[in-house]
Amino acid sequence: MNLIAIAILAPLSMALLTMLLRRQPAALALLGAAAGLLASLGLLTDAFNGRGSELILPGLPDMPLRLVATPLTALLSTLVAVVCSLVMVYAVGYMKKDNEKVRFFATLLLFASAMQTLVLAGDWILLLSAWELIGLSSYLLIGFWYSKPGVKTAATRAFLVTRSADLGLYIATFILVTSAGSTDIAATLDTRGGLAVAAGLLLLIAAMGKSAQTPLHDWLQRAMAGPTPVSALLHSATLVAAGAILLIRTAPMLPPETLLVIGIVGGVTTVVTGLMALGESDLKRMLAASTSSQYGLMLVAVGAGVPMAALLHLIAHAAIKSSLFLGAGVFQHSRDSTVLDKLRGIGRDRPKIFSGFVLAALALAGVPPLSGFFSKDAIIAASMNSANIWILLPFALAGTLLTGSYMARALRLLWQGNGKSRSVDGLAWMGAGLAGLVFLAIILGAAFPAVESLLGARLPENSQVQFLPVVLGLSAALCGLALGWFVPVHRLLGPLLPWSRQGFAIAGGFDNLIIRPVFFIARTCEKLERLLYESVLATGRAGLRLGQAVRLNDEQGIDGIIFSFVRCMVNLGGKARTLQSGLIHKELAISIVASAMILVFMLITLLVYQ
Repeated sequence: MNLIAIAILAPLSMALLTMLLRRQPAALALLGAAAGLLASLGLLTDAFNGRGSELILPGLPDMPLRLVATPLTALLSTLVAVVCSLVMVYAVGYMKKDNEKVRFFATLLLFASAMQTLVLAGDWILLLSAWELIGLSSYLLIGFWYSKPGVKTAATRAFLVTRSADLGLYIATFILVTSAGSTDIAATLDTRGGLAVAAGLLLLIAAMGKSAQTPLHDWLQRAMAGPTPVSALLHSATLVAAGAILLIRTAPMLPPETLLVIGIVGGVTTVVTGLMALGESDLKRMLAASTSSQYGLMLVAVGAGVPMAALLHLIAHAAIKSSLFLGAGVFQHSRDSTVLDKLRGIGRDRPKIFSGFVLAALALAGVPPLSGFFSKDAIIAASMNSANIWILLPFALAGTLLTGSYMARALRLLWQGNGKSRSVDGLAWMGAGLAGLVFLAIILGAAFPAVESLLGARLPENSQVQFLPVVLGLSAALCGLALGWFVPVHRLLGPLLPWSRQGFAIAGGFDNLIIRPVFFIARTCEKLERLLYESVLATGRAGLRLGQAVRLNDEQGIDGIIFSFVRCMVNLGGKARTLQSGLIHKELAISIVASAMILVFMLITLLVYQ
């Protein structure tokens, strides 16, 4: 069987089997994830050996569905499979006491299968289908504990915000497919001119929704209502990564005007959500804001015209952020909370887990030789080599500084202080999954040259200032770490602290500026529709009454007169017919009487006129 099919069908088949058997869901989930991982590794091996593969399925007339394993898609498939597998290992321990393990693991496998389809899709129709499926799966996973207060609202909000932004992807797909005359993604990337600008901006809107970019970032923090393995998966290599992946794959088509807009959106997001993370009082919500900020940095790299830098940070961030979330999940189980004040001193109670959390945090901050150092260095170098250096470079450095600040603050709060922790069931499984991801967060930077070679792309180099991105990036990271560790947050942010905790909600934020006006318009349209409906209904009723009156008039009026006249004529004819007996003497008598009557009438008339 084709390795592409195995990568997608292995988790999907195990999801179906889990729902049917309803036994040993964790074992089936591990089996499906492992089979998918082996298939993805096979695809990546083939890519390194210069062999690609393609799977063509029946689709629309002259528009078949394509699954392709190019070097880029094989790499993304492997990334998804690795993170999913390790998160699945962690979830075995995390969900040990949950009674809904069957539903959880089945949905998680469905999510993994949908994401594999998305990254391997070679045509827009299949990509759209997978895009829809990851949206549905994320809704089910975020709302997994639907009986808890606020969970259903958080899941619905995430679904509606991302689905609204998805309209950009639909319109962009229509433009690209009609322009190229093909649904093949590779063929549509030759689009140029105004159509490319329009399609690129529409793709950006879709990416902003999925990757939680400003002003569509609010839903991601609310999505923390789901289980921690879900958060780790959403924020690392699946749902939130989909927006960045979309822009990375379509980068060859994007014109300079669109790239500048993408870079500005990413830059604004990395600063705004970085400040939100710095002021956050909840660990998981802080990591969620951090996710938006890091994907903002990826958009800065895309805007600088170096999607390779964005891809490297995507790879590093997947391992780093999933590690941080998995560590946060252990802390949550230990203290029954993710509020930072309640987690004070948890690092002393869980030194091994905290060590992994520290390594991941330092990697995210950009400390060498951890993977985040190399990926952020690539983004800063890309910004410096961009034509828009004075716009993008400050954003990249600010994002790096803020990353160090909020991670150092979190580490300080988790280490200092005291608290009472309880035992955690399934800690061995949770620790194994976390350890694998922390290991990747440490070593992935060493694999970046191989990734560049595989994709045939190089990061920008300038021999005169080759050391400068490293110096700037490392200086920003170390300054951020120092500020976050030694300076209290109320001094760091000052008057911005209340704003950061409110998500910089200007004039009520996204709710007041977008959601409430949309609901107002919807309610107004509903009232107008009801008014029109009532008007049409009243007009219809009046028409029915008029029709009934006309019918009664026809039946009892005009028809009655006509029928009465007809009956009279019929009766008269019947009576006249009785005179026709056929007897000669009667006929002669009638003739004589009639002649006499005529003669009398004539005489009377003659006398009157004389």
